[in-house]
Amino acid sequence: MDGNKLKGKKIGFALCGSFCTFSKAFAQLERLIAEGADVTAVMSFNAASLDTRFGKATDHIAYLEKVTEKKVIRTIEDAEPIGPKKMFDVLVIAPCTGNTMAKLAAGIIDTPVTMAAKSHIRNSYPLVIAPSTNDGLSGTAKNLGALLNYKSVFFVPFGQDDHEAKPRSLSADFERLPEAIEAALDKVQLQPILE
Repeated sequence: MDGNKLKGKKIGFALCGSFCTFSKAFAQLERLIAEGADVTAVMSFNAASLDTRFGKATDHIAYLEKVTEKKVIRTIEDAEPIGPKKMFDVLVIAPCTGNTMAKLAAGIIDTPVTMAAKSHIRNSYPLVIAPSTNDGLSGTAKNLGALLNYKSVFFVPFGQDDHEAKPRSLSADFERLPEAIEAALDKVQLQPILE
């Protein structure tokens, strides 16, 4: 990874409700900031409002606002100007749930994250998806396949995270997120996609 490539890049970092992967996502968000990227967090309604065994929503928001030094985008209204104002060089959705992938594949825009994505890719800027879904090899597979065909959509390499206990589950290799962003900025899909 060439750290200089991310220095000064404006990165939108959107989180959906795969709460079990938040710690991995947070580690990569900090890594992007350490590389000199200018990061703004976006949260889906669920990510910003649900308390789970993985933490309280208010604590997650406070953490994101502290490390990015910016308010988290948590409403559709606040996400809509992302494209017109060209706020980001790249938008990352990490983690991206099967629900959000389905909405993006079907053009359904009803959360801050889906609005951020729609608004951002109108400029043909790269969107990087880090999937995390228990039905990636079942119900979500068709939506993932559809998104793989989109010109401005790129994926963090992913694979089965627990093939014995959750045989249809897929999760991104979060360690490869910065590398996937760098490739996407060059309009290239990081390979291999399947790990």
